[in-house]
Amino acid sequence: MNAPAAAAPRAAPILSLAGIGKRFGSFVALDGVSLDLLPGDVHCLLGENGAGKSTLCNVIFGVHQPDAGAMQVDGAPYRPRNPRDALDHGIAMVHQHFSLVDDATVLDNLLLGQARGWLDRAAHARRVRTVLERVGLELALDARVADLSVGERQRVEIVKCLMREPRLLLLDEPTAVLLPAEIDALLDTCARVAARDCAVVLVTHKLKEIARIASQATVLQSGRVVARSASPSAEIDRLVHAMIHRATADDDSGGDAGGTASRLSLVETERPSPNSRPLADEVLQIDGLGARDADGVTRLEHCTLVVNRGEIVGIAGVEGNGQTELGAVLAGMLPAAAGRFFVAGREMTHATPRDLTRAGVGIVPEDRHAVGCVTGMTVAENLLLNQLDRYTRGGFLNRRAMRADALDLMARFDVRASGPDALFGGLSGGNQQKAVLARELTLDPLVFLLAAQPTRGLDVGAVAAVYSQIRAARDRGAGVLLISSELDELMSVADRIVVLYRGRIMGSCAPDAANRGRIGAWMAGSGDPA
Repeated sequence: MNAPAAAAPRAAPILSLAGIGKRFGSFVALDGVSLDLLPGDVHCLLGENGAGKSTLCNVIFGVHQPDAGAMQVDGAPYRPRNPRDALDHGIAMVHQHFSLVDDATVLDNLLLGQARGWLDRAAHARRVRTVLERVGLELALDARVADLSVGERQRVEIVKCLMREPRLLLLDEPTAVLLPAEIDALLDTCARVAARDCAVVLVTHKLKEIARIASQATVLQSGRVVARSASPSAEIDRLVHAMIHRATADDDSGGDAGGTASRLSLVETERPSPNSRPLADEVLQIDGLGARDADGVTRLEHCTLVVNRGEIVGIAGVEGNGQTELGAVLAGMLPAAAGRFFVAGREMTHATPRDLTRAGVGIVPEDRHAVGCVTGMTVAENLLLNQLDRYTRGGFLNRRAMRADALDLMARFDVRASGPDALFGGLSGGNQQKAVLARELTLDPLVFLLAAQPTRGLDVGAVAAVYSQIRAARDRGAGVLLISSELDELMSVADRIVVLYRGRIMGSCAPDAANRGRIGAWMAGSGDPA
């Protein structure tokens, strides 16, 4: 009888973490985190917003210094003083927030820090195109970064990181702004990187991505490791349950993790009931709207559509096809080059953001950091930024009333901070997004809501909560224009889907499974514009 084959020896980790701790004042961001990152693994890092995922990545990358614990690379002590140290050790990171030079071209941004001495631009451009082809992304190398959409900027960040061919690749929510085909290409690239005996850390909240690519998974909650899995695709329900356990402590499922995960995994399984509200009138009317970018290039043309009271209209399309410009014009941030738009019958084509707020328009912008908040102000000030007049008496703000109302909003929208007087810039990205949503969704009266990428950077439970709030606004009679790069979310939430391609409307249909192929064809430019 033959002896059983011996198990393959376990590879030595590229990076080991032992008892890592990190504090910011009295706030404990990481508490005793231990982790081994092995060559050939795609290790998914899960957790609610503020759980410590980004902080952990930043400690590994040398942005933050740990207050406790130790790290080793290839068995040798590793304590990076800055990101340059990390890069020298073969560790690269794609951050949630961009680190690009807006006035430089895409090619120049990709070469920053990677090219010295005499610059052979043609040779470097060929190298970049090779990486782009391998990743399956498209970028105009001569385009100015300031003129790119959020999704296109994220692509630049991803390619800049992959050009270094790192041994350990940290990806902090890299797919949040990518379309399905781009996500597939990026995940394929992650698999190829791992196949070359590199370790890949992927911070994501998308269950499909975890099921498809993760070979290991770790769940953080309040800075601590609360669950691990060596078979993530088979244990999705357990991982999601561990991630949102506090939010489901009173769940009536009898501790059934599968039931919890199914309800909170909105984009996977949840379908809204058909909208049965009578569409009494039009709250948004867009008539032949057009827009140009800073170089005078037409990005939106002949856009005509209507959003009715009590209706969610989803705008689908690959990033860079006019969605950003449509949102900017409707938010009063970009002048219309042609056409007009009306809110509740009143022309608002040339209105300022203040005018739009007074007309009952709530605006959740695509880039919350640039135009959605003031990071140097407090949480309370940001939450109440659109109604500060209510708290002003004799030129002074009633801070006590502001704190009380801000605390109420923080509780209702699960905005996690040390208090209403905390600096807004100190919040995690997801909590900043929830605060912006809280401010705009509670505008009184809310006639029309423009929500551009409202769930970008949010975890599974937060996504469900956001869409619950948006549906509630719809059910109260507000009209909603929802711009999202997440087709699954649009299919689950919208009452009607409109597809943009190269700045023009390709078509409109109900979000039925039977129409998914048609929507995909429109997104690829197949067919004649409507």
